[in-house]
Amino acid sequence: MAAARLGGFALVLAVAFAGAYGIGQAFGPVDSIDSGDSPAEPAAAGHGHGGGGESGGESGGHAEGEPLPAGLRVTADGHTLEVVDPRGFAFRILDESGDPVTRFTPNHDKLMHLIVARRDLSGFRHVHPEMSADGTWRVPLDLRDAGDYRMFADFVPAGRTEPVTLGVDVPVPGDYRPVPMPPPALTAEVDGYRVTLSGHLDAGTTSRLTLTVDKGGVPVTDLQPYLGAYGHLVALRQGDLAYLHVHPHDGAAAGPSVTFDTEVPSTGTYRLYLDFKHGDVVRTAEFTAVAEPHEER
Repeated sequence: MAAARLGGFALVLAVAFAGAYGIGQAFGPVDSIDSGDSPAEPAAAGHGHGGGGESGGESGGHAEGEPLPAGLRVTADGHTLEVVDPRGFAFRILDESGDPVTRFTPNHDKLMHLIVARRDLSGFRHVHPEMSADGTWRVPLDLRDAGDYRMFADFVPAGRTEPVTLGVDVPVPGDYRPVPMPPPALTAEVDGYRVTLSGHLDAGTTSRLTLTVDKGGVPVTDLQPYLGAYGHLVALRQGDLAYLHVHPHDGAAAGPSVTFDTEVPSTGTYRLYLDFKHGDVVRTAEFTAVAEPHEER
C-alpha cells in the first residue's frame, strides 16, 4: 500500500471520558446489557480470532442475523466474564449456571490470553494470567494512567476447538488525560527496531498484511517463536474496540517478514499491535490503519 493511502487520512479521537468509570462517552452511548453493571458494548461489525459473537438485531450498522464481533460482550457462547478485583485485574469465567470454569484447552501455548487497552487505544498489554484452584485468574498490571480500560479474555473452553473472547471495561481512577491516536503510517519504531507495514485493509473481505522487521537497517531474519508463532497481531477498532486477533500463516519464516490474513467487515480506523520476539525480548509495534469499502478498490 502506498504511503499516501494511510498517511493521508485525518483522524479524530472517537471516544472521550470525563474521568471516573461510567461517566460520559462522547461517541456511542452506554446502555444496559445482559450482564450486571458492566457498560454496554455497541453492536458493530468485525471479526476476531477469538469468538464470542451472538446474533442481534440491526443496530449501529450491524445487520440483523450477523454475529457480533469478538470482545463486545461480557456474556457469550454460554460463558460470562466476571471481574473479581478491578484494581488487581482478577477475574473468573463463569458457565451458564454461574459456576467458575476451571478447565481450558491450551491455545497458542497458553490457557488464557488477556488483552488490555485504554479506551483511547493507548496502554496496550498482552499478558497471560495464572489461574488459582477456584477459577480466579490474576495478573499484576501496573497501569499508572487513569481512564477506562477494556480487558479482553481470549480462551478456549475444555472440549471445544473454537476460542471465545469476552470483554469488559475496568476503571483506573485518577486524572484522565486522553491521548490522540497517532495518524496512519507505514512504519513503527520500538526499541531500535523498525517495523514496516505493507498491504491495506479492505472492509468486507480478507486483507493480507505483511509486517517486516529490521534493526539499524538490517533485516531481522532470526525472529524467535513467541507462543508458537513468529508474530501475533491484534486489531482494535476505534470507538467500540471491536477485537480482532490473528496469527501468521503456518510455516512462516523467522523473518524479516511476517504475513497475516485479516478480515474487517466494517470500514473505520483501527489500531494494530504486532507482538514479536527477538533477543529473548517481546516487543510491540503499533500502527494506525484505515479500512476502506471494498467496492472502492
